[in-house]
Amino acid sequence: MRLQNKIALVTGAARGIGHGIAVCFAQEGAKVGVLDLHESACQKVVDEILAAGGQAIALGADVTDEQSVNRAVSRLKERFGSINVLVNNAAVMPSGRIHEVHPDDFDRCIAVNLRGAYLCNRAVIPDMLAMRQGSIIHMASVTGIRGLPGIAAYSATKGALIALTRAMSTDYARLGIRVNSVSPGTIDSPMLHDFLAEQSRPEYLRQQFDAMHPIGRVGTIEEVASVFVFLASDEASFVTGSNYEVDGGLASKGEQPQD
Repeated sequence: MRLQNKIALVTGAARGIGHGIAVCFAQEGAKVGVLDLHESACQKVVDEILAAGGQAIALGADVTDEQSVNRAVSRLKERFGSINVLVNNAAVMPSGRIHEVHPDDFDRCIAVNLRGAYLCNRAVIPDMLAMRQGSIIHMASVTGIRGLPGIAAYSATKGALIALTRAMSTDYARLGIRVNSVSPGTIDSPMLHDFLAEQSRPEYLRQQFDAMHPIGRVGTIEEVASVFVFLASDEASFVTGSNYEVDGGLASKGEQPQD
């Protein structure tokens, strides 16, 4: 119960890594706001948490819209109290080299991945400042550290989140708010499955993803979620401004997949 008495908001939590983080947080005692675009999908995650004895609320919201975010934050506060853990996980990943990405897809990627984090941060930080406590965790990516082919727009937003983490940590460290980021390598998740489905040789490319990680395989959702639990907990009380590379060694030693 490392997160007992924590009230957490997890965006992009209806599936994939966000789903895994929300469930792990609840298992560790946190009261969780499960936020995603469609509340019905969020409710399925909440039902899973409630069935296991946890506490959670479904929050349908668009992270690119300020009023939508503010309404979701208000609902979570009314139900459980002031938020002291925020996970900015919501993301989209358009595929293609930069000249192949349609401007609408590029704008959507920036809006969800970067503006969404900004709006959620803006909504919860005032209460964290009043409490002089909080943990904000941005979902970055190994693609924000090193180049991988075919996901330039996504990579740009993830690099920006790492920079945002470092800047925010200096702004808020003396005010009780810790800000960190996590950069997974390739994770066996719905986002990976969606990306592979768009490729010409998905089975071959999946094998390449396994091989390019020095550890010999892609990661699991649970392996990433456990790092978020640590950063949200008081065990990480001296950790801020850090980017955790949960990537099986990919950022420092891995090879690029060839499609």
